[in-house]
Amino acid sequence: MNYRTDLALEAHEISGGDISGVKMDIVSKGVMKISRLQIQNDAASKKLGKPKGRYITAEGLPLTDNFRDVKEQIEALSDEIKPLLPEKGTILVVGIGNTEITPDSLGPKSADSVLATRHISGEIARSAGLDKLRPVAVLSPGVLGQTGIEVGELIVSLTQSVETSAVIAIDALASRSLSHLGKTIQISDTGISPGSGIGNNRLSLTKSTLGIPVIGIGMPTVVDGMTLALDLLGEANVRKDRLPDEYKGKMIVTPREIDLLTMRASKLIGMAVNCALQDKYSFEELASLVS
Repeated sequence: MNYRTDLALEAHEISGGDISGVKMDIVSKGVMKISRLQIQNDAASKKLGKPKGRYITAEGLPLTDNFRDVKEQIEALSDEIKPLLPEKGTILVVGIGNTEITPDSLGPKSADSVLATRHISGEIARSAGLDKLRPVAVLSPGVLGQTGIEVGELIVSLTQSVETSAVIAIDALASRSLSHLGKTIQISDTGISPGSGIGNNRLSLTKSTLGIPVIGIGMPTVVDGMTLALDLLGEANVRKDRLPDEYKGKMIVTPREIDLLTMRASKLIGMAVNCALQDKYSFEELASLVS
């Protein structure tokens, strides 16, 4: 059976763990558990079904009723993003998704909280005390059905015309487990495949397609209906051949509080990206610029 998941941590769990070529470190940061998983060779990549690279997973995010310790969470996520970035150069932040579909709106909503600074320079920057800002461009390109343009095509063209040292791509993900929906953020240096969470793969945004590092950031907002059934009931109790056609890879489940989850997660991710990119400024200074 195929458990659909975008989370490398879940793929590792499904495989049974203890795989040659996979390194795992786990630390606690406040209310969060941070798992740092590194896929080191092709054999491990094939077994997990994930590209070689680093995957950082933050679990236990309290994004529902008891939304607390926000600054600590943002700074902890920022500390995980920062080592993946090149030290210098313009960064392009891309919010992938459709704002008209709530579970798919995480990327654009996160991009709304990221400071676009590439245009701030010269005397204006110095007089405003913003001369230490790193140049950042921010884009929410919409989806193919809205624009008629593949996101990947647009980003390839943009990175060629704008001198960009890396891309941060933010997108909604799919999980195999209800326990990770709206409670987990994954950060990776392997890029991102827009639409993969719902089986609608588009041109991937990776170092091989863009020629520059691509950091992927996302939160699971949906789970595939079949994957959910397998997770809840166990593979032995699910007869795929007895399910109606509408359940066979065509049903996507999302939490009922998805509006609240995407709103809070997007602000968390947006500010974590700001803190990682603009480390010459304090959290309070950056928060005042965003608000």
